[in-house]
Amino acid sequence: MSTRRPRYPGRNPRGFHQKYKELDPERYPAEVLKALAAGKTPAGMHRPIMVDEVLRCLRPQPGDVVVDCTLGGGGHAQALLERIQPGGRLLGLDVDPIELPRTEARLRAAGHGADTFMVRLGNFAGLPQALAAAGLTAADAILADLGVSSMQLDNPDRGFTYKFDGPLDMRMNPTRGEPASQLVARVSEDTLAGLLSENADEPHAALIAALLKRRPPHTTQAVDRLVRAGLEKVHPRVSKPDAKMSVRRTLQALRVAVNDEFAALDALLRALPLSLAPGGRVAILTFHSGEDRRVKKAFKAGQRAGIYADVADEVIRSSMEETRANRRSTSAKLRWAVRG
Repeated sequence: MSTRRPRYPGRNPRGFHQKYKELDPERYPAEVLKALAAGKTPAGMHRPIMVDEVLRCLRPQPGDVVVDCTLGGGGHAQALLERIQPGGRLLGLDVDPIELPRTEARLRAAGHGADTFMVRLGNFAGLPQALAAAGLTAADAILADLGVSSMQLDNPDRGFTYKFDGPLDMRMNPTRGEPASQLVARVSEDTLAGLLSENADEPHAALIAALLKRRPPHTTQAVDRLVRAGLEKVHPRVSKPDAKMSVRRTLQALRVAVNDEFAALDALLRALPLSLAPGGRVAILTFHSGEDRRVKKAFKAGQRAGIYADVADEVIRSSMEETRANRRSTSAKLRWAVRG
């Protein structure tokens, strides 16, 4: 007896994997187009940000060696691979063991063989080691997109979103380290407040830290409820949009802490001069002020020291057209530098 396939359960299903038809784009292509037309990213689909601007900054040429430090969904890598042929090679790094094999399979299916496209599971903090393991001494172009991919953000199982309830995890590599729920329970209230302030510039850091320590949350929506209710009680004039931003900043700060993102970025910035060939170019996409400050400071210091021949004077933002079409590009900032 054949089994019937599960039906799409009504107009307002509760589960993430049932709610979004665009998770099955072959069956529901119209839903994908509908989400795109509304300026939204279809669930489970990654849309690379500022591809044209990245290409203008990196200027990839046939035969170049390129490193994509954050392979993600492979959108930037695909565009770069097209421009470095014939003779070019791209090394793609990613710390996510769940998404990396899927992206590799897509790019292999697009015709990029092992002679031109190499992948390595790992954090970009180990860029020099990754280059050496691939038999490369330096790269002509290096890209780091520090944003969280849509596949991670949209899936509640990964613990990055509060739109659907999921475990408060937030690890890019769920096989290593501690989830955010354990971090909140382990650190002191003062330490937690410092993380909220340092990692996300949260103005209510002390209050939110006290709320989280009083009732340590285990799910993303528990964080949402605690922060919103606490702010409304102590600061009744806080608007709903401001409370929502505090929830987002809280989750951002926890994600940065769980994945030690600032330490990894600092390690990458230190490694860049030795990883770039003379005249090589680097472009970094950041998504919040803590990241952008580090990149700007490192590039300017490198220029003063003669390490970089040129750096971006001003941050590059997404175009008005892209911002309207993809709301997740709104906070993106792009900076570049050229090795001396």
